[in-house]
Amino acid sequence: MRSPNRQLKDLLAELGWTQQQAATRVGRVAREMGHASLETVGRSTISMWLAGAHPQDPAPEVLREALSRGLGRPVGWEEIGLDAPPVPPPAAGWQVDTLAALADLGSGVDRRGFIGAAIYSVAELTLPDQTWWHQSLERARSRPTEHRSVSDDDVEAIREATTLFQRLDQTRGGGYGARAATVLLNDEVLPTLRRRTTSEAQRCDLFAAAGELVYVLGWSSFDAHRHGTAQHYLQLATKLAAEAGDRALVGHILRALAHQAMDLGHHQQAAALTDAATSCYDIASSRERALLGVVHARSLARTGDPKGASRALLRAEDDLSDATGGEDAEPSRVWFFGQASLAHETARTLQAMGDLTGAQAAFERSVQLREGSFSRTHAVTLGYLGEIQAARGEMDAACATWSRALDAMDGVRSGRARATVQTMRSTLSTVRRRGIPAADAVDRRAAEILRG
Repeated sequence: MRSPNRQLKDLLAELGWTQQQAATRVGRVAREMGHASLETVGRSTISMWLAGAHPQDPAPEVLREALSRGLGRPVGWEEIGLDAPPVPPPAAGWQVDTLAALADLGSGVDRRGFIGAAIYSVAELTLPDQTWWHQSLERARSRPTEHRSVSDDDVEAIREATTLFQRLDQTRGGGYGARAATVLLNDEVLPTLRRRTTSEAQRCDLFAAAGELVYVLGWSSFDAHRHGTAQHYLQLATKLAAEAGDRALVGHILRALAHQAMDLGHHQQAAALTDAATSCYDIASSRERALLGVVHARSLARTGDPKGASRALLRAEDDLSDATGGEDAEPSRVWFFGQASLAHETARTLQAMGDLTGAQAAFERSVQLREGSFSRTHAVTLGYLGEIQAARGEMDAACATWSRALDAMDGVRSGRARATVQTMRSTLSTVRRRGIPAADAVDRRAAEILRG
């Protein structure tokens, strides 16, 4: 026990929350962040924290996220009257041999391509120190190989398959192609990674190609809301990229890990990951720098640096303007990132900064630019736009937008798209039974999709 936590008391007063309301909000955020132990936190716990008891991990991060959402801006640790938690050491997953870890992961894949009992770990977000990155490359070079040689056609086949699976994910969602991609990884790619390469350049090309395939599996799993599976794949993709000596690919994958961490409410860890990702700016293409930059901007907004976030957004706009679109100048993994994607991520950053007007305008621009393409992302963007319109009291406009989002979801299998439908229903519950035809129609359609 310490002295009463006046900072926390003042924040609750600013929000107008009772202790019971604060407990309800904390429980809701805990459920979204996957912390089951805090889902049923009660009024008595909030009372203890106000009296000076220090919340036990992971309660501080959940409490801060709940308060940030309520206030519409990032809340610092000092505002809650708490010290920032210490940075944990890197978890063991970074030390396990990459190919052995891939084999273990593959043995847990079921007939649908899913990994059973995969748990998301905040500890695994802590990156190893600089020594590890150098040693991983040396370990890869000295790893024993089989006598059979790798051909350039083997590498190109992995790249072609990766392009196919990435396009499926971008257009139809992470629910497509998981089984086929995991079979390819386990039955074809992993054995190839154990074979002898004819040169160091070929070995690097092989490991980079495998890293991109594993990254696509990770991103698809993230989109499908299989977060533990996604994290395992993305960590392994990072390790493969490190063993290929491909810094630009490392930055691309760390950006994805940061994106996932932000969506799950782990903003400090996401900021550290985006810092590491943007350290690869110097070797990335202009389009990839823009992609790294917008995620970095959102992490800055989430951790209380709106000026830094604004600068990062401007830099991303400049980087995308410099992109040539030439295949030789850009890696194929960033083919999807254009002005519509930039507008979408800009909107999410402005939303995190509390600028709903700017966020709405950016989402509208993204919708306009992407109309008729990328069904999964288009549906998600429309879902976010409807949320903002509803938050601003424009319920008729929100219903019209959500109706378009539901139209766009035809043929899409995506956990992120499904989450926007759940948010629709949650928001519409406030006007249910008021006899608003448009709201009732969207609510019925949303309920049908969730049942399906």
